[in-house]
Amino acid sequence: MTDRQTSGQPSRASPAPVGRPLLSLTLAALMDDVRALSGAVYLLAPGEPVLEMAVMAGLPRVFAAPWERMALSAAVPVAEAARDRRLVWVAGEEDMARRFPRISMVLPYPFALAALPVATDRATYGSLFVTWPGVRSPDLSDWEREHLTAACARLATRLERAYERGHPVRPEPDLLAPAPMAGVAGTLGTVEAARMVARLPYGLCALDLQGRITFANSAAAELLGVPVSALLGTQLWAAVEWLNDPVYEDRYRAALLGQHATSFVAQRPPSDWLSFRLYPGTNGLSLRITRARAVAREGRAVFQHGETGTRLVSISQVLSLAGALTEAVGVQDVVQLVADEIVPAVGSQGLVVLGSGAGRLHVLGHRGYPDPHTVERFDGMYLTERSPGTHALRCGVPGFFASRQELRGEYPDLAPVDGSMQAWAYLPLIASGRPVGTWVLSYAEPHPFPADERAVLISLSGLVAQALDRARLYDAKHRLAHGLQAALLPPSLPPLPGVEAAARYLPATRGMEIGGDFYDLVPLAGEAAAVIGDVQGHNVTAAGLMGQIRTAVRAYTTVGQPPGEVMSSTNRLLIDLGSELFASCLYLRMDPGRGQVVLARAGHLPPLLREPDGEVRVLDLAGGPLLGIDADAAYPTTEVTLAPGALLVLCTDGLIESPGVDIEDALTGLANRLAGIGDRPLDEVADTLVEHSGTAEQRVDDVALLLLRSRST
Repeated sequence: MTDRQTSGQPSRASPAPVGRPLLSLTLAALMDDVRALSGAVYLLAPGEPVLEMAVMAGLPRVFAAPWERMALSAAVPVAEAARDRRLVWVAGEEDMARRFPRISMVLPYPFALAALPVATDRATYGSLFVTWPGVRSPDLSDWEREHLTAACARLATRLERAYERGHPVRPEPDLLAPAPMAGVAGTLGTVEAARMVARLPYGLCALDLQGRITFANSAAAELLGVPVSALLGTQLWAAVEWLNDPVYEDRYRAALLGQHATSFVAQRPPSDWLSFRLYPGTNGLSLRITRARAVAREGRAVFQHGETGTRLVSISQVLSLAGALTEAVGVQDVVQLVADEIVPAVGSQGLVVLGSGAGRLHVLGHRGYPDPHTVERFDGMYLTERSPGTHALRCGVPGFFASRQELRGEYPDLAPVDGSMQAWAYLPLIASGRPVGTWVLSYAEPHPFPADERAVLISLSGLVAQALDRARLYDAKHRLAHGLQAALLPPSLPPLPGVEAAARYLPATRGMEIGGDFYDLVPLAGEAAAVIGDVQGHNVTAAGLMGQIRTAVRAYTTVGQPPGEVMSSTNRLLIDLGSELFASCLYLRMDPGRGQVVLARAGHLPPLLREPDGEVRVLDLAGGPLLGIDADAAYPTTEVTLAPGALLVLCTDGLIESPGVDIEDALTGLANRLAGIGDRPLDEVADTLVEHSGTAEQRVDDVALLLLRSRST
């Protein structure tokens, strides 16, 4: 670490005696002074760029379990504070989601956090953080900043002196609430108070910071179906089997970390529904349990707190969706998968997937909106505009609107909304810490969005975000690769006297690499030259080499070299370029006036010739090795007579290759197809031949096809 001066001046106070809980006492005093809810101290591991939690206070250590030990380079406030030797302030839920999305995904609760380095002028020893509930001021006061900085400087000085004396400070026990109390009277203070609570018609429980039950009245035991003796000292979700669900534990975490009352409804088997209300404090929570009153509405149960305890999407469904999303290739694949798999699972009727670019929102896809104008209003919206879609994308915080009234209350100036939808969930899509979009789920009826449903939707957002990020990258590379290849191929075929020509090129669709297939047609005085070839490999190098070969062939043709010399010159050029790739090539010079074609071949598929009477044969050509192997290779030529109306077919192996089919059989099959369609218009012949090469999903190699038909001049 560098030796930059930290803010605040080190204290000259004497270090704590060896054996005294220095870290715990310092942290407890600091939290008390600034009225923080929780905090932790991290120390740098000896000889490693790693921070290790040494003590935590105010909350269970399990809340910070993912960050017990972390790299100094991690995108976490305490690591950033130690790394940059400065105070890091996170004002709340939105600020956390925007700057530290991984923490926000694990702890999506409203709280503020300050992280500071524990460092002297000479060395950094670690860092610490403290948190406050989300109800506090969004800014740290000058007094709080000065007090936090000074306390960290004093702690660093004491650590430095302890290290100099050969007594490095070790991790210490966490500061939490005391162990569960033994009796009801002891818990409440007086026997009379305990009797009063026992007479209440609803259940009451007290939970410590670890979630362990320290008190339960008889009504709570009756409602839960578990004796008081079995409840005391155990965590609620462990003592009651049907509450053993992460969704309910999440409500406990939300209440404790956010310091605001939360509630949920759960089903006690077989059919009883109970309502749970948690009231947090700094040393634990109070829990009230009552029977939930359900009202039948259109064939489904709606509870008075607006929450159902049902699991929206099972773990097996999530795993299935995750597997399906990994197979999605392009953006439209992701949109289609979300519409087919996720939207029905969560009970939504509409879907819009939004991305961003150039400071605006862009609609990537949508389903469930018969009128496209409803969705078009999102497209092109500036990110600076105030709307739930832009807010979710900018801040990384989801927005849930259970009714049209809630949406209007938050965004009164929002443009008219489709009348068929009555509730909306705006969910940010964050991948690798970057916002990549927003997906909007809409519902035809008011929808309450209970806590368990929100948790599931936020979790699914992470899966969708990763898939969308990969898909957008794929689409961008796909456009770049095939745009490059298209630029290297002739944009159109020149008109030639006495020759009718057509060409087709289809990229491979399994994978997204660029291919090396090419073709060209060069007009000459009274003649025409044509070439088709295939460079080994599917990458940018192959495409670049393809462009060089095509340019070389055109240049050697223009200066008047005969076919054999054109092939030899191109071969030597390829070797001089030092490329490790090889290329197959078929070159011909055509004189339609004389009805003559001269061909040279370098390891390429032989052409097919269809005579005017419909007979098709594979031309048996002399040839040489692939280009780029032997600088002294010779490429003999073959002369073929071409009658008016005869058709020459030049292609790459992608047109005919199929797994398990011999190349000779594949050529025979192509000849049979050509015999039946060769007298049709040339564009129709070309389309029919490439269609037979397989669907876009089945094609594993590029396809290049060049058709030349002689006609009377």
